[in-house]
Amino acid sequence: MSEQTTELLVGNVFDSAARCLGESDPTRKQALTRQVAADWLAGRLDADATRAGPVADLPGRPARLELVPPRQLKARKLTSRDGRAAMIHAVVHIEFNAINLAWDAVQRFRTMPRAFLDDWVRIAAEEAEHFGLMRERLRDLGYDYGDFPAHDGLWEMAQRTAHDPLIRMALVPRVLEARGLDVTPGMILRFQGVDDDETAARLGVILSEEVDHVAAGSRWFRSLCDQRQLAPAPTYFALLDTYMTGDIRGPLNLDARRRAGFDADELERLQALGDR
Repeated sequence: MSEQTTELLVGNVFDSAARCLGESDPTRKQALTRQVAADWLAGRLDADATRAGPVADLPGRPARLELVPPRQLKARKLTSRDGRAAMIHAVVHIEFNAINLAWDAVQRFRTMPRAFLDDWVRIAAEEAEHFGLMRERLRDLGYDYGDFPAHDGLWEMAQRTAHDPLIRMALVPRVLEARGLDVTPGMILRFQGVDDDETAARLGVILSEEVDHVAAGSRWFRSLCDQRQLAPAPTYFALLDTYMTGDIRGPLNLDARRRAGFDADELERLQALGDR
């Protein structure tokens, strides 16, 4: 490394990712995420794990956010302003969690190749933009993040997969985030049905970019399977059996899932699981 490059370095990507993960204020988390992603892209952060602090285990969240079991969340109709805001809030919460999940992958799995860091730093920045898009829309309706309760399913799965990047890639991007590919088209139609084309358009932007995020999970899952001499499909479905407590729900967005790295055999087996 040249002296000039050394002078440009401002920190360590693992510590920077941990700071982003731990930031509880949504506005600051979004701004910090943008800055860290820019620093990484510009070469101002190193990836020397020997210089990094310990792995962080807890994500920062707004103190006012109430987390409840999923069954305690009330179903609301989109025909009311309150109902539309509640659904938008649910998406805002998912995107906030997605920022945390991306930064956790960066700061936790420190032996992964640099290309893995490139992917998940970029994805963290894109998730922060998605969060901003939907939070802005929520504020247009007179609400903000934390005005409705939410559940913690995404982060609970992150905790259960914290010990192994292969399992994390299989179950977070390729199950929980892939579920977003399935349900978002229906959400778009529902918002269009109540003449909320603005929210529908923002969901469309998110859907188009989330395909790439799930594809990154597929790519790294298969790479890790190859490294460990494991067959991807049997490994994936064995992990579903071990870790998933609920059924796979259909219908699947087959086109989006194909573009996100699911092969024909996987889709056929997932559809069969959803039909049970």
